[in-house]
Amino acid sequence: MDLKHKSRALTEGPERAAARAQLKGIGYDDEALSKPLIGVANTWIETMPCNFHLRALAAKVKEGIREAGGTPMEFNTIAISDGITMGTEGMKASLVSREVIADSIELVAAAHAFDAVIAISACDKTIPATVMALCRLELPSVMLYGGSIYPGQYNGERITIQEVFEAIGAHAAGRITDEELTAIEDAASPGSGACGGQFTANTMAMAFQVLGISPFSSGVPAEDPLKSEVAKEAGRLVMDVLERGERPSDIITREALENAVAAVACSGGSTNGVLHLLAVAAEMGIELSIDDFDQISDRTPLLCDLKPGGRYVAPDLYAAGGVPLVLRRLKEAGLLHADARTVTGKTVGQHADEAQESEGQDVVRPLSNPLKSTGGLVILKGNLAPEGCVVKVAGYERRTHTGPARVFESEEDAMAAVRAQGIKAGDVVVIRNEGPAGGPGMREMLAVTAALVGEGLGEHVALLTDGRFSGATRGLMAGHVAPESVRGGPIGIVRDGDEITLDVDARRLDVNLSDDEIAARAADYRPPERQVSSAVLAKYAKLVSSASLGAVTR
Repeated sequence: MDLKHKSRALTEGPERAAARAQLKGIGYDDEALSKPLIGVANTWIETMPCNFHLRALAAKVKEGIREAGGTPMEFNTIAISDGITMGTEGMKASLVSREVIADSIELVAAAHAFDAVIAISACDKTIPATVMALCRLELPSVMLYGGSIYPGQYNGERITIQEVFEAIGAHAAGRITDEELTAIEDAASPGSGACGGQFTANTMAMAFQVLGISPFSSGVPAEDPLKSEVAKEAGRLVMDVLERGERPSDIITREALENAVAAVACSGGSTNGVLHLLAVAAEMGIELSIDDFDQISDRTPLLCDLKPGGRYVAPDLYAAGGVPLVLRRLKEAGLLHADARTVTGKTVGQHADEAQESEGQDVVRPLSNPLKSTGGLVILKGNLAPEGCVVKVAGYERRTHTGPARVFESEEDAMAAVRAQGIKAGDVVVIRNEGPAGGPGMREMLAVTAALVGEGLGEHVALLTDGRFSGATRGLMAGHVAPESVRGGPIGIVRDGDEITLDVDARRLDVNLSDDEIAARAADYRPPERQVSSAVLAKYAKLVSSASLGAVTR
């Protein structure tokens, strides 16, 4: 490949003098402009710990690019923190931001004729968004994950943001004092980096390492002293990928996506893994359905003892042997497409063979002693979820739940009932009108689910929503259903007291109503009118697809 296969059109010839003049004015000399131009897409922002440190990492990435003979050009994009906006109207922007981030990276990289791109991401939506953009650009590319935060310490125990959300519920129930809640709040987030459990950020970071678009060194924690060298090496790596002429379509194949799904299932990862991998598949034009996740999870053992359902956090996984160790287990089980390529130049099978397992570690179980014989995700279907319902089964043992519906038209209504201790053991909490179009934005319900756990109801209730819950709460049986209520989803016809059954083994989610009754209610149902004051949310609501298709906007 001509290393300046795109940028020659921007920088060479007499007719490009004006462009060169402007670039020279900000420090790019003739030598710099004669080299390949490498876009450094940074998602740095000061609104959250996840991405707070990425400016420093980008500087190291650029050093690596220069050392390898390229000219880096850094540009920034937006980021929305799920953890900080959770429980507010701001959370509606989270999933929307995935599309805006992908769009913005695509626009800048294409318009400025970069020869290759390295994207630096860290939080829940920047990770899939950057990869979606790289898929669209089809340039030699690398995605570098900024790394996980270290756990905090409280009363001699390690804690994460999960414990704060649960403490909010415990506080509302009078189980802890104001002082205890503040002490937990002060301890839980001790620095920079993404939330430490196998929540969405670490789920997607693992998935994209396994997918092959992100180097395995990405697993180094955010504040580990080694992270700077990891960033510099990533800069050198993107130049190597350019020299090889390797594009995302060479890496992201159906087999690679199946590997990524298996890693999500094996690790007890977030249900958002379904949403985001479906979106990546759509960007690449690869057929992948929600049913594939169920089939792969069913044959994949749950091996990683990670929060929220387990004991450990991402830095523990890194110390134990990291994602390569997970690959080794999948390969041993015959569940890995070992020949799938990665940006490192090696196959995933080679990385699996090179894994170094720490002596005595029990973060990643051996195949002979799994946490469960099947993976952490299941897909239910039935008269309440004709397009599917994603349920995370890692972290609890219940296989069925039948109970009366408690119906809420918004997250706020449900949270008010939780705070008033209006939810009882046995209930099925139904939160609707929070889907991709109906929210709009498909808000995540961690504040509600964690509060239920904090009140001691986690093992005794179930939750359904056309929004998201991500599975980031231990012990609670919860699912997000499609289609959503505002697009005719049957979740819209449920009334207080209707009997709902979730049956994991049968893969069923049903309300105990006749087909005629469901049809009659559907004919009468009108979703509540909501004023969408934000232009970007209104545009998103018109364009976004069903969650069962990845909630994409094209």
